[in-house]
Parts: sequence; structure tokens; C-alpha cells
Amino acid sequence: MNEEELLSTLFALFPHAGKVTSGGTTFWFAAGDRRQMMPFLTLVTDDEHDAASNLRRPGVYRLNVGLSADEYRGRFGPPPHALGDGQTAVPGHDPAALDVLMPHPVYAALHWACVLNPSPATLARLTPLLQAAYDRARRRVRSGT
Repeated sequence: MNEEELLSTLFALFPHAGKVTSGGTTFWFAAGDRRQMMPFLTLVTDDEHDAASNLRRPGVYRLNVGLSADEYRGRFGPPPHALGDGQTAVPGHDPAALDVLMPHPVYAALHWACVLNPSPATLARLTPLLQAAYDRARRRVRSGT
């Protein structure tokens, strides 16, 4: 699945979500046309904010999704402490591996996960997590938190 195919799939999954593209990143916000601080999903195509994933490889991109604390712990165990300046990647995970769900190399402490170049089968397995992230974000918008 290339980046354009994934974008098309994500746009179809979340037609009412707000989408903003800046540089090499597309951000999805549950509020649609209303501004929010945190997206529930991002697609990154460059190494601007971290180089651990080595996104400068041709055709490589990273899908990032915010998980609940329970979802994160159920998949990866306790999240790491916040990473320090210049520190990336979670020990025990290869942040440059393709088609593997793993803790985000920088935002794992905030319960974010990622996958580089997900296959259609991996995306199908991830769709419930993506939907849950969207639903959580919509609840936060409705509650004003």
C-alpha cells in the first residue's frame, strides 16, 4: 500500500474529520472544521521531527495513532518515561521496521503507536484502533476537554 492509497483509505474512513497537511505530515482532527490541539491520527513522510524511522528512504511513511492507556499497555506493556532531548525510539523495537505496529519512537510516553508502510492486512487489523482513536477524540470535542 503506497502513501496515496493509504491517504485515500483514511479519507474514506474519516470523511467528517478535519484534515490539515503541513510539510510532510497530514493531521486528522475529530472536530472537522473546529481547531483542536491534538490530532488523533497523523501520516508522516519526512524526518523533520525525528530520524529514528528513517523516513528519507524512498516511499517510506509512518502512520501514527493515539491509543488509550489500556490499549497501549495491552500491546506494548507500560509506556516508557518521556524521552529526553535528542533521545528517540523505545528499546526492544526497531523504529525503522516496515509493516509492524510499535510504540511511536518519540511519543510512546503519550500512548502513541505507529506503523511504517502498513500492508492492507495490517491496516485492516488497525482499523478498530483508528476508529477508537477517532471516537475518543470526538468525545473530547463534545465534552470540551
